[in-house]
Amino acid sequence: MSNSHPPYGEQPDPNVTPWSGPPAPPAGYPAYGQPGQAPQYGQAPQFGQAPQFGVPVPPQKSNRGLVIGLIVGAVVLILALCGAGIGLALVGNDDEPDPTPTPSATAANPGPGTDTSSTPQATEPPTEQPNNNNNAVTARYSSDLSSVCDGSPILNAATYSGPSTAKAYVFSNNPERPTFWSSKIVGSDKRYYAKSADFTTVSVVGCMSMVPGSEGAPKKCDYKASDGKNVSVSYISSRYQLTFYAAKTAEKIGDGGTVNAPATRCPSFISYNKTTMKAYAAPDSGTIEAALDKFLS
Repeated sequence: MSNSHPPYGEQPDPNVTPWSGPPAPPAGYPAYGQPGQAPQYGQAPQFGQAPQFGVPVPPQKSNRGLVIGLIVGAVVLILALCGAGIGLALVGNDDEPDPTPTPSATAANPGPGTDTSSTPQATEPPTEQPNNNNNAVTARYSSDLSSVCDGSPILNAATYSGPSTAKAYVFSNNPERPTFWSSKIVGSDKRYYAKSADFTTVSVVGCMSMVPGSEGAPKKCDYKASDGKNVSVSYISSRYQLTFYAAKTAEKIGDGGTVNAPATRCPSFISYNKTTMKAYAAPDSGTIEAALDKFLS
């Protein structure tokens, strides 16, 4: 045993601090074992003195256990929250509606391309194809439908769907001006009659052209001209060929036969050519109506 350390069981001097030992404990407490020195177990205690045993030094407190405990607690909490989230998701899936859509009788605002009705939808009537004829025109007045007689379809005319429901206009040309067409009046009591304001309801146009070489012997008719002079006009009879066309397409749909243009009587009013002094009689209105009655019955 070194002389620098007190013998086992003795109290060290409180005023002296050993060079390698810990600070002296307060008076009244037993001495702790010195580091690097084993306690003297083989020495017998003195008579009347309790044996002194070395008291174990408590370990230095550390925060490692607290940190580990906090980490473990955090992991447990996260796992608990995840488990609760999975549980909520499973419960929520039970409340979701069936993804298969149920058909409804009507749709308030169906999206494009979406059929929300369980019943077949009514199909729209096919859209009429545009007329590719470069000569097609849009009528502004009833007289414009005479363009059909020159081969021009009327874009805003009614579609011909049969004779029993058709409305019709009839025009005839002037032999001296073949491209000039005048309207022929038919009785307003006829089923196929259409007012001039209702020209867009017309689906049939009858065109009458004078048959070449059909002129009769002229009849002399005397008149007083607007300037007061007396004139003599050759009034000529003839025959006309009546042909029916679909107003919207200008396609031929029937023949109306021939219509006479008699010149047996001099009319009270006459239009004539001042150069040739000729005037051609108009087709007979009764024959025109008879031809329309037969074709549109």
